[in-house]
Formats: sequence, structure tokens, C-alpha cells
Amino acid sequence: MRSSPRPPSIACHRALRVGSLRKTVGAALLALTGAVQVCAQTQSTADSATTGPIRLRQPLTSGSSNSNSNSGNIDAAQLLQQQAAGASAPAAGMASAQPTTPAPYKPSEFELFVQQRAGVAELGEGADALVVRRLGAELLTRADDPDSADYNPQIPPDYLVKSGDEIVVTLWGSVDADVRLVVDRSGRVSIPRVGPVLVAGVRYADLPDVIRRRVGQVFRNFELSVSLGQLRGVRVYVTGFVTRPGAYSVSSLSNVLSALLRAGGPSAAGSMRNVTVQRGRQTVARLDLYDFLLKGDRGADMLVQPEDVINVGPVGAQVGVIGSVNRPSILEIKPGETVDDALRMVGGFTTVADRSRLAVERLEQRSGERIAELPLPISARLPLSGGDVLRAFSAVESQLSVQKQNKRVIIEGEVLRPGEYVLPPGSSIGDALRAAGGLSPSAYVFGTQFTRQSVQRTQQENYERALRDLETDLSRNNATQRTTSTQEVEAQSARTVATSQLITRLRAVKPNGRIVLQTPPESATLPDMPLEDGDRITIPTRGSTVGVFGSVFNAGSFVWSGQRSIDDYLRQAGGPTRGADRGSVFVIRANGSVVSALQDGGSWFSRSHGMNNIAALPGDTIFVPEEMNKTTFAQSARDWTQIIYQLGLGAAAIKVLRD
Repeated sequence: MRSSPRPPSIACHRALRVGSLRKTVGAALLALTGAVQVCAQTQSTADSATTGPIRLRQPLTSGSSNSNSNSGNIDAAQLLQQQAAGASAPAAGMASAQPTTPAPYKPSEFELFVQQRAGVAELGEGADALVVRRLGAELLTRADDPDSADYNPQIPPDYLVKSGDEIVVTLWGSVDADVRLVVDRSGRVSIPRVGPVLVAGVRYADLPDVIRRRVGQVFRNFELSVSLGQLRGVRVYVTGFVTRPGAYSVSSLSNVLSALLRAGGPSAAGSMRNVTVQRGRQTVARLDLYDFLLKGDRGADMLVQPEDVINVGPVGAQVGVIGSVNRPSILEIKPGETVDDALRMVGGFTTVADRSRLAVERLEQRSGERIAELPLPISARLPLSGGDVLRAFSAVESQLSVQKQNKRVIIEGEVLRPGEYVLPPGSSIGDALRAAGGLSPSAYVFGTQFTRQSVQRTQQENYERALRDLETDLSRNNATQRTTSTQEVEAQSARTVATSQLITRLRAVKPNGRIVLQTPPESATLPDMPLEDGDRITIPTRGSTVGVFGSVFNAGSFVWSGQRSIDDYLRQAGGPTRGADRGSVFVIRANGSVVSALQDGGSWFSRSHGMNNIAALPGDTIFVPEEMNKTTFAQSARDWTQIIYQLGLGAAAIKVLRD
């Protein structure tokens, strides 16, 4: 049966009387405004009761006003609800606005020890500076990222409504209403024209039925929708070994993990596997963060309640796993966990790992053998102890003996079947040529290019060492050279710049790893030299030219003739120029060897280049360098004049002293 509305005059009289009893002027004005609003709403409801659906209150939006009141009026009931919500508990959005300063991650002493054993130097401060980190450090160091917060959480069905929550009720049909109600301290909400409804402790899934039954006592033929608006704030305490212990205001939908991350997570001395939730004097949950980090399992996680205490215990025994594993890490282990458990936590071996063995370094054995090898899978169930460091080995970095390896070689040029071949251990150059079908009729064996990767690495190391020595010598000479005039200073500066440019160009040159095969020019076979993996054999065709380059009048390539010498080809190029260094002429043979004019010597006063009796071979390259230290006759005469003058002065001085 529908209850009759209270007479407007009585409601207005009571509201005015309550307003007059307020102690502050602001509260009296607020109560007076509410009384006028309630009177207007009640009168409007009474007038429209017989003509259509009962309209309890229009939904309030920003910038809108009630149609039965002045445009500047504000709903007093909503103001009272907002004040109640603000006084009862902080909102969920305000909880996330608390200023938090990310604390730098400070690795423990054991983390630095494992970092050293991994063979990497510390790059700086914080977790990002560690190549081998504690498992979970990547997640915890980013806990203060605002993008990681869940601003629109889904409300679970078993959520319990409590004081401070806001309930949004929408009615349509015989009654039209859209109201926002805040649960007061007594656990009730007051629906206009219906009365108070006890909702504290009601599950969110059961809340529509509870309100439906209460509204059904007043109205018939209606539909309703119930949802939660702004949620209450919850204060929890995070204690123990965490980065920022203290009290935190979080949303009532926050769980233990989110509250723990708000506090920065466990510190370097905090446990990842011993997190408890205390509610009163009872332990209501125990969390192992490894279940979440490794499996994504949050089954032990739960919603926090007001005054919950989240405690992080001290870190337990730790072990390090480094080397050829998918995620080198520092792990916290529980009693009884084995080598197999540690490998599972780090994601197992990499693709190129040696799965047959591990090395373990134990702290209690540092005074003895210290490091031991664990054969797998026999030692997979060996229990671990705190301080152990496991190392997995790479199967590709450890090279087999050259005698046991198959040889992958590349054969190019004048062979019947050029290509890449895999030869058995102990193969030689002859075996490679036979695998390629042998030499073709036009093969020039003397010009064979044989390159090897190991030789190239050795040449590169020696070349870099020679460049460093050259740079050191040039710098020392420039630093110790005396200068007595401005011209000498400018000349020294120019030499320094030129030296730097020369060193830069020399560093751009890379050795090719070629091995000079000692074969006669007319040889038809190659030395039966053992092969290594990665060797390359290139057999060219017989050359028909000889190249002449450098300080000559007409550099170029000339047709080879078997009866001519190096000097003959130099004459065909016009001979050395006036500025050429005739005594430093050299020839690069097709097999990679070098013949120099300095080898045959010649007189110091001779202007001959010493190449008169050396026969030219097909593919030779003759190079005539430029004279680097050039002086004119006038400069030489001036220098000799100064020397003779100084000698004359010295002789005159000696004579004066004797007299």
C-alpha cells in the first residue's frame, strides 16, 4: 500500500527549525536552502501524483538545475552527501594522488658479488646498472609509474558495501529517479520517498535485490538499476623490509599486491617469498611473489580491508645463476629447492648452452676447492644452499680441437666446381682442390690467394699494436722537439695535424688474413697445407699485364713479356720523376710476396733503384714512392754554410784561449 506523503508545511517547518538550531552561519544557510528545495520537490510530487510517473528527483549534471526551482539553486541533499563522503574516508582517486618519490634501488652485497662473478662491471647506480639482477627487480623498480595504476577497476560480485561507498540508483516506470547515495556511518542510505535502507555488509551482487525489496514496499510497476559510484578509501599499513614502509590510503578494490607495489615492493633485504597479511591478530594470507612473477598466478592475492597490515619478512637464502641461461638472475630459494628448480626459475638453458654440465661456487668451500662441476642430469636434484653461484657454459664459445673439427672451406676461381665444401678433419689444400674437381687449364697457381680467419685476427691485433706504438712515438717526438722560432712552431703544428690524419687513414686499413704460399712461379700444384674451418682459396687466371704506379711519368698497366725486367717496365712508364724516391722502389708479386730495391742495396751515392736484374712476372705491381724529405740546393748550401760558420767560430775561440 502506497504511503501518503508528509504535508509540505510540516516538512518545511521542521527543516526551518533544524536550520535555526545550527551553530554556524554556513550550516544554517545550507539547511535553509535544503528546506526550500525539499518543499518545492514535495509540492511538485504532490501535484503530479495523479497525472504520471512519480518523479523523485532529477539527476544532477554539471551546469543543470531543478525545473521547479531557481536556476542558481544547488541540491542541498547532494551537497550533504558530498560532505559526508569527504568526511568519512578519502576517495580512491585521492589515494592514488599521494606524492611518492621513487627511491633508487640499492643492490645487496650478494648481488654485487654475483655481478662480479658474471664478469661485468657495474655501470652506475640502481637496478638498471646491474646486468644480473634480483628476480623481480624490473617490476618493483617501476612500481611508481603512474601508467601502471588501474583507474577503472572492475567491481567483483563478492565486494561488500560499507560506509563511505557511493551507490547510484536509477528507477523508471511508475517512478522516475536517478539518485546518488553515500552510505553513512550507520551503514544506511536514505532514498527519497522510500526511506533508509541498510546496505552495509551486503554483497555487490545482492545489492539490487535488497534495494528492490525496499522500494517495492512503496511503489509498484517499476524497474531499477544499481551500481557503485565513487568508492571509499581504505588505509593499510605496509611494514617490514620494504622500500617505503608506512600507512597508505588505497581504493577499497585494491589488493595486497597493488598496495605492496605502492610501497616500492620488497627492498634488497626484503623477501619475495614471505609476504603476510595481518588482520587484527590473525594472519589471513601468505603470498609468494614468485608465483606471480614466474606463473602469473594471483590466487593467493586478496582485497585489502581497513587497517590491514602487509608485512614483508627478511630475505631468505639467495643463489645466483649466470652464464648461458635465458634470464641470469639472483634467486631467493626455500629449503629443499634444487638445481632443477633454479634452472626453471631462470627460464632454463639458452639454445647454445652446454646442457651436460654446470659449475657451482659455494661460499663454504672458498677456503678449499671453491668451484665444482655438476654433471647433468645426475646433479639436477642436488639441494642448493645460500650463497651458491651456478654457471651455465656456452657450447659455441668453447672450440673443439682443430684436429677434431670438420672443415668448411670456400674454393673460388679456376676450378671445375667452385663453391663451399665441408671436409673431414685432417683435410689439406689438395683434398679441397680434389673435392672441387681440380684445376682448370687457365689456372695461375702462383697467384693463388689463400686467406684464413685466425690469421686475419692475429694480423689485426698486431696491426693495431703497431699503430699504437707509432702513435706513441710520434707524440713523444712532437713533445720533446725544441722550437726556437715562430716558423718552427707553425711547422710542428702542421706536422702534428698531418700525423693525426695519417693515423686515422691507417686505422681504416684492415688486414685480409692472406697467407703467402711459397710456390715457384711456374708451379702447377699448391703446398699440401692443412686446412682450418673458414679457409678461402681463390685461384685466378694467368695475368697478362704488369702495373706501374706511383711517382712515374705515365702510370698504368703494360703487357707482360717474359724477357723483360722490372727496369724495362719502369722505362715504359717514363721512369721515375724528379721527386721520386728511386732507392725505395718495390714490387708486389701475384702470390703476395714483395721485392724491394733496398734488398739489392746499391751504393749510397747511387741513384739506381736496384731493379735492373729482376725479371717481371705476370700480375706484378711496381710502385715508385715519392721522396718525403725534399731539400733544395739553396737550403742545403745554407745549412752547410751555418755548420762551417759555427766550426770557424769554435776554432777561433780555441785559438784565443790558447794565446
